[in-house]
Amino acid sequence: MQIMDKLNSSKDRVITGLGLLAAVLVVGFIDSFLLTWLVLGIVYLLAFKEANELFGIDNNSLFFYGALLWLVALFYPYGDDLFVIAGVIFFGAVAYTQNIPWKNFLPFLYPTAGMLFFWTLYQEYGMVSLLWLIVAVAGTDVGAYYVGKSIGKTQFCITSPNKTMEGVVGGVVIATLLSFFIGITFVDLTKAIIISLLVSLASIFGDLFESYLKRQAGVKDSGNILPGHGGVLDRIDGYLFGAIVMLVLLRGLV
Repeated sequence: MQIMDKLNSSKDRVITGLGLLAAVLVVGFIDSFLLTWLVLGIVYLLAFKEANELFGIDNNSLFFYGALLWLVALFYPYGDDLFVIAGVIFFGAVAYTQNIPWKNFLPFLYPTAGMLFFWTLYQEYGMVSLLWLIVAVAGTDVGAYYVGKSIGKTQFCITSPNKTMEGVVGGVVIATLLSFFIGITFVDLTKAIIISLLVSLASIFGDLFESYLKRQAGVKDSGNILPGHGGVLDRIDGYLFGAIVMLVLLRGLV
């Protein structure tokens, strides 16, 4: 029975993975401003809902404010600044009402900040920059998994006990090499390596942070909307950190 359950889980994982890949390819090929905003918005709101549950927040009105924030991002040219503005509004509301729990702002930091940086990365550097990010993060994830399974022996950290130091190093090296070939279309060789490397490293800690949240919440996955994969946050955790690092470095180095 356990063997059949594992086979069914693997089958679901593969089918879902292929479906997600196809969706990403279609959105990337069409490269429509509105479509990209809409798809990222759906991903964001699903992740926002899962984050609320991980943080133990029971306030449905926050979802409305998250949706409103994403709507503003469609028109405001600096989406990455919006979570700062949201912070100013929230802190003002806390001071005015004196009855808003501080933790209600957490979903506006995670995953909101990362998704707004992701959106701004597309606005400023186009779809190819998202491809660079995807290759860096996915390369890290896949590389770490297979290298870790093959030669991994040393535990990376207690937050994610299944991760190994060998796997992490292998994943970062593989991701840096792969994403470098996209990076050189933006920057020179040295900068392409540096950005690819740091984005890969950031994605590792993005994954760790979500693992930490799940451990604190006492759950295995952030949700169950993606058969075989868990929740939306389980799939985008590395991108939420990676997008921030990539946008900051591109602005600073290009």
